Amino acid sequence: MTPVVKYPGRAEAVETVELRARVEGFLEQRNFCEGADVAKGDVLFVIEQEPYKIVVEQRRPELAAAEAKEKNAQADFKRKKALVKRNDVSQVSLDVSEAELATAKADVPHAQAALRSANLDLNYTEIRNPINGRISLATYSVGNLVNTSSEPLATISRFDPIYVTIKVSEEQLIEARKNGIDLDNPPVAPSLLLSDGTSYRFEGRFEYLAARVDQGTDTITARAKFPNPNKILLPGQFLSVLVRRKVPEFSITIPQTAVQQDANRYFVLALDRENTVEMRRISVGRQTNNNWLVSDGLATGKRVIVQGIQKAGTGKKVNPTLRDKPEQGS
Repeated sequence: MTPVVKYPGRAEAVETVELRARVEGFLEQRNFCEGADVAKGDVLFVIEQEPYKIVVEQRRPELAAAEAKEKNAQADFKRKKALVKRNDVSQVSLDVSEAELATAKADVPHAQAALRSANLDLNYTEIRNPINGRISLATYSVGNLVNTSSEPLATISRFDPIYVTIKVSEEQLIEARKNGIDLDNPPVAPSLLLSDGTSYRFEGRFEYLAARVDQGTDTITARAKFPNPNKILLPGQFLSVLVRRKVPEFSITIPQTAVQQDANRYFVLALDRENTVEMRRISVGRQTNNNWLVSDGLATGKRVIVQGIQKAGTGKKVNPTLRDKPEQGS
């Protein structure tokens, strides 16, 4: 019987995001039902936009004026540079024009940045959902004033899949590693026992093992990931994690030269006890070196034809030369 070790575990969301205001203003809209699933990109809150639209409208003509000033300064400098060569304008006048051009050039990116900043603040009035997940209760109602120092407006959690963490004591650590809680040597999938005593239908996989022991608790943290399509598991839920000692799964290994394929699927030519050729439909897995792993259709010890397949026909008797028996491999 496969040994089972049981650990107390706790479910955690794979992602949790707090929605916060990045600009100040009164909440004008709340576009979701509390406790509902929300999609990435949804506009969940809207802060009053009119003040920020006004700032954008102010920054646009400021940029246009800066660009016009640069254009005029460029033309003035070019004109005076030509006049200096004819001694119609003094060098001092040209130097002043050059300085004014440099100032005008510097004003343009400043005005561009101011417009981008205004547009960014306007965009921040729409608070969008960054992940797919389930949203909490809203902290503020429509009409409340919020700003960057306000509490999170709401929290979104994604818990499909979901994490389940366990704490393993130092004394249990060696045994836990023997049972496969090691990312370098993944275990047979851990399973869950719910608080009502029933088994959770989906198996998981350990995907995190802390690199050191917590000196405060003398434990090490391991975390498994489980599918949670029906949202049966919730963050914060206490569970029992069952870890089974790894048991090798064996399959038949045969040379690739013995495997053939037709319109239906793979097959081999095998021999019965009377050395009569028969076709065996098989299911193959991965290739290892020059061999196929056979997952179904061929029993251990069954003889298959590796060479001379063209001469063998179903129903014919042959005089075989025994080479390698089908091997077992994991």
